[in-house]
Amino acid sequence: MNLKDIQNLIKFVAKSGASEVKLEMEDVKITIRTGTEGKKQVVTQAELPSMGVAPVAAQTPAVAPVAEAPAETHDSNYITIKSPIIGTFYRKPSPDKPVFKSVGDQIKEGDVLCIIEAMKLFNEIESEVSGTIVKVLVEDSTPVEFDQPLFIIDPS
Repeated sequence: MNLKDIQNLIKFVAKSGASEVKLEMEDVKITIRTGTEGKKQVVTQAELPSMGVAPVAAQTPAVAPVAEAPAETHDSNYITIKSPIIGTFYRKPSPDKPVFKSVGDQIKEGDVLCIIEAMKLFNEIESEVSGTIVKVLVEDSTPVEFDQPLFIIDPS
């Protein structure tokens, strides 16, 4: 198993949301754990015939930036706002308040569209484009994955 394979495995585990993954092969033992401080910890032990066991440790960030990356959908007129993190999607700031934005609402750059809760932290997701909300793709109080589409925006 080479370094590229290990890096791909780390990326896969980070996207899956698993708390721990262990992989044991003839000459390699890998454990990937999600740390409580928002980091993935990777511990690799390679057993080489002449050198015994050589531990290798690496830290990679598990928290994505809290700014969405708008991406164009199949319809070139619309822009899809995607989730920048894994968490729980909320359309309202609290249960007794109205939703931030609804279908048909005009938005401008910097408007708060929703909140995503991740590990008891409430992250406001702001629009990076101006336009009209065409569709809300996620129900309130449901889990979302990294890079999952949340809103479709008509920028015209």
